[in-house]
Parts: sequence; structure tokens; C-alpha cells
Amino acid sequence: MPGGSWLAHPLVVLLPVALLGAVLLGATILFWWQAPARSKIPRAQKRREEALRRMAALAERLRQQEPELDPKPILELPLEKLVQKLLADELSLESVLCSYLEEALKAHQEVNCLTDFLDECEEQLQALKKLEKSERGLLYGVPISLKDVYDCMGHDSTCGLAQFLEKPAAKDGVIVQVLKAQGAIPFVKTNISQTLLSFDCSNPIYGQTLNPQNLKKTSGGSSGGEGALLAEGGSILGMGTDTGGSIRIPASFCGVCGIRVTAYRLSNSGIASAVKGRKTVVAVTGPLAWDVESLALCLRALLSEHMHRLDPTVPFLPFREEVYSSDRPLRIGYYESDGFTQPSPSMVRAVKLTSRLLRDAGHQVIPFSVPRTEYAFFHLFLGSLFADGGASLLEKLKGDIVDPSLKNIVTILRLPDSLTRFLAWIWKCIKPRASQTLEVLCGVGTPKKLWELHIAVEEYQQEFIAKWRSLDLDVLLSPALDPTFYIGYPAKTHSGKRICGASGGCAVHRFAMGRGTVSPVHEGGGDLGQEPDGTQVTRHSFSWRSFYILIQVCCQCSFLLMNTRPALFLLLLEAHQKFSLLSLCVAAQYTDFPDYPSMGSRVKCSINIVTGWICDLWSSWGGRVLTSRGLLLPAVLLQFSL
Repeated sequence: MPGGSWLAHPLVVLLPVALLGAVLLGATILFWWQAPARSKIPRAQKRREEALRRMAALAERLRQQEPELDPKPILELPLEKLVQKLLADELSLESVLCSYLEEALKAHQEVNCLTDFLDECEEQLQALKKLEKSERGLLYGVPISLKDVYDCMGHDSTCGLAQFLEKPAAKDGVIVQVLKAQGAIPFVKTNISQTLLSFDCSNPIYGQTLNPQNLKKTSGGSSGGEGALLAEGGSILGMGTDTGGSIRIPASFCGVCGIRVTAYRLSNSGIASAVKGRKTVVAVTGPLAWDVESLALCLRALLSEHMHRLDPTVPFLPFREEVYSSDRPLRIGYYESDGFTQPSPSMVRAVKLTSRLLRDAGHQVIPFSVPRTEYAFFHLFLGSLFADGGASLLEKLKGDIVDPSLKNIVTILRLPDSLTRFLAWIWKCIKPRASQTLEVLCGVGTPKKLWELHIAVEEYQQEFIAKWRSLDLDVLLSPALDPTFYIGYPAKTHSGKRICGASGGCAVHRFAMGRGTVSPVHEGGGDLGQEPDGTQVTRHSFSWRSFYILIQVCCQCSFLLMNTRPALFLLLLEAHQKFSLLSLCVAAQYTDFPDYPSMGSRVKCSINIVTGWICDLWSSWGGRVLTSRGLLLPAVLLQFSL
């Protein structure tokens, strides 16, 4: 056709090809620009390898100065004794640093706890040797480890995020400066969980830190590298941070001591954070060590006028020795449960034992009830933490690899708010607390609501203080922080095995008709079995709680719920005499998978468990299970189709 001759022109063919190529090129550039992890992470891992080689080289040089050095007596000294010997020149600075360098390298090989070596420690050691005895600080010559987030000049503070890589700190943070002024020698930085908002200690840059007590379990988070290094003896004193348990959980899991000080007591200047600007949920710094006396010595060194001069926002309130050393009987409040989560039996026993010992020591022990715990957790804590609907957190994760321990929460945050609220509405009767969590993760919405949230936090603080003062308490004793506030799957070790905390395990998320109750999950595959100390966990008898657990299990796959007959519910409930329904719930949630559990894996797992139960019931009761045969065949067929 003459009118269509222009279609034969080469440009007509080349133009769409060129446009398609430009689009693909632009998409590729955008993809790589938004994914810094693909280029930064390998470089960061290589830098760590080089840093550890330099660390080993320094240890070798120091070893050559003292070939007969036996590190064992040095490593066994408590902090106070070590400082005394260093101040009296009974031990050389080189011998102590060499001992901890070597031990830290051994610990890292076993549990993967280090992220960086601070080369400047050698230069600092030489500077300390020139000081007069009168100029030596309270931590003279003590090698100290720092959580990854502490700024050290020339080193990254990553928070486990690729965006923070290759952005070395311009100067030391305030805490690091004070420690150095007191004679401490920071020598390594330790691993953390990605974004610091996880009870695990894993990130895509440096990998998973394991628990020295059991390499199949996590060291806890987010200061898990500190907990693991201290437990292995590779450090005698470390610095961590804590928002919702990031010092206390690793200390508990790894068997060391830690303290979360009052907010604003120690400086936060020079501490990296994935989400800055939180005023109602405040992260605080604090030490971890082998014993309480070491924590006290560290706080004596930090709570100084020097810190106040470096950071005037910190009130000058020195360590009060007269209070710490006083033998005045204390009024100590305690509770075994906060009414929101029920601690595991081992935690309850620990509180009872401690309260009895305190009472025997002459202290007054008084029962205490935490006011409105559920309101404080959902509305105030989670509401403040995700006031922007997670927008700031997602911005930091943009283009990054998301660690498995965060995938659930990140997936929810990425959903449109309308869909999240719809899911919350659906789950209101099935999973009340999950529904509340989804509502909170949508954010507060308007600036007015954010202002109202801040007011609510202040009012709750005054309510809590009033209750505290009404009992005239000095101390509050509570169960160990139980990591049950977040719903998720335990991360994996490199061998693919499930990991959980060594001293109490991960906990099954809250269930039972909105009433908080948790149960520890121990190594082995989901059956409750025994507590770590050998105490048998009591199985649940028939109740509405058991019924609700079963519904939760069936809800793992909606087709099972749709095909389940009432007779089958009653049949399975009767089986609790032989099997624990709670164990079924645990197995459905925490069965091992080779990779992060997808929905298909979870569905298949649930089918395997339920069909296994049905088959067992069939073999045991024969004709009594005829009413459930309608479900058995479809479930088995679907199992194999998956």
C-alpha cells in the first residue's frame, strides 16, 4: 500500500528496539542503584577479613615480645582484679591485650561475633604506657569490646544495613571518648541484628552469631555479638544498647551480666540507629560483663563530669557510691506475671527463688502489679515505635537484603494500609492480638494523633510512678524479659537447624482467646518436653484454650478449616490425652524448614501434622474415626500435590 510505505523505513523498526533497550537499561540502572547490598556487602566482608588478619598479626607481634606468656591466668581474672594488677604494673599492657586478642579470634571462629578490628588500639596502648600513675583512669589497660553501633573514627557503624556501609565515623562517640579517657582500650566491634529491632543476632552483611552455650541456638539480640564474645571469654567488658531488651536478652541467653540504665543517664551521642528521633521509646547504652561488680566499675568510669562536658544533654549525676555500698534494707516490688504474657516455669521459679533470698537477707519484698500492660505494649510501645507506619524503617531497608528474622514484620509494613486494616478486621476474632498488632503497624495517621500519643505516654508514666510511690519501692523484680512480643519464625544457623535462646528458648506467640500465655520451645522439633533444668512442662487439658489452639492450627491452611467437620474437632480434642494440643501448635509454627518458611511450606507442614494425627487416630480407634474420613483423603491428596 502506498500509504503504508513508511512502515518499511528502518527507523520504524529500530525506534521500538531502541526504546525497549533504553527502558531495560534504565530499569537495570535503577535496580542496581536501589540495591547497594549487591556491591557493598562483598566489599564489607572482604574488609572484615583483612581487619581480622591485621588483628591476628598484632597478636603475633605482642606474643613475640613475651614468648612465655600464659594467657589463662590473665583471662581468669575478674575485672576489678585485672585493673588492680595493671595499675600496680604486675601485668603488662601488652600481655593483657595479646591474651584477649587471641581469645577473641578463637571465639569469632566458633560463633561469628566480630565485625571489625580497631587498629588504633596499638597506638593507644603505647600512649597509655607513657602516663604517670596518677594520670591512669579507672579502666587503665582494660581491653573492651563495642557493639557495632558505637562510632569509632574511621570505622563503619552499620546497624546491619547496607546503606550505612562505607560511611566511616568522623570521630569517636562520646562513650568511646570517655572510655579511652579512663584508660580502656577498645579493640573490636561486635555483631548485631539488622536494624537492631530483632531478638536474633543476624544480618546480611556479617551473618549469624551463634550461642557459645549451644551452637544450634542464637546469642540473642540485638547486642548478641557482645553477649557471645563475653561468654566465650574473648572480652572482659563490652558496651551494648537496649531498647526493648537488646542488652538483657543476650545477657540472659549467653549467661553473662548486663544492665539497661535509665534513659538519658548515659550519652547517646555517637551511637548509630536505624530509626532516629524516637522520643517515647528510647534506646539507651549500657555495659555487659561477667559479673555485677564489673558493671558497677564501668558505670563509675562513665558517670563522670567528662561525659557531661562532651554531651551537655546528659545531666551530671555521678555514680553514688554511698547508695551502691549501703546495707540499708530495701523495699523490693516483684511480680511473677504482668497479666499480659505468662512467663515460662523456669522464669517464675527464678523470681520466687530470688524474692525468697532477698527476704531472707532482710529486705522487704512486696507484690506489684503492672498497670494496663496490654495497653502500654500495643498502644504506647508499638504505637510509638511504628508511629510513621514503618516508613523510616523501610527507607533504611530500601534496596537491601532483608534478614529472615525481620521478613515477617517488613512484609506487613510493605502492605497497603487498607489491606493491613482489612486483615486486622478479619483476625479480630481469630487472633485478637495479631489483629491489634496489624492495626498499630499502620501508624498513628495524623500529627494530632501523634501528639495525643505523646500525651498518653506521659500520662502512663505518671500512673506508673504514682503506683511505685504508693508502695515506696526501691527496686522492681520481674521475670526475665521473654521475647514474645513479636510473632515470627526462629532464624536458621548455617546448617539449617532451628535456633532459639539458650536460657528459655523462643516462645510461642500469644494465644488463648486474647489472654497472654507463652511456652518455651526447646531444641528437637516442637514437643514441649522438659524445661532446661529437667522440669516437665504440664500439658494442657481440655478447655476453650485448647479449642482455640486447634483452630489456630487449622487456620494455617484455610481449606482445612473449610473442610473440617465438628466431629473431627471433638475427636482431635479427645486426643489431647495422648498428644499435647499445644505441641501441635508449636510444631505447626516452628517445624524446621531448609529455608525461610514460605506459605506453601507452612501449609504443607500443617497438612503433615493434621493428617499424621488422623492416621494415628484411625489406627488406634478404627471405626470411631469414620466421621473424619471425608477430610482424610483430600488432605492426603493435597499433601502430595504440594
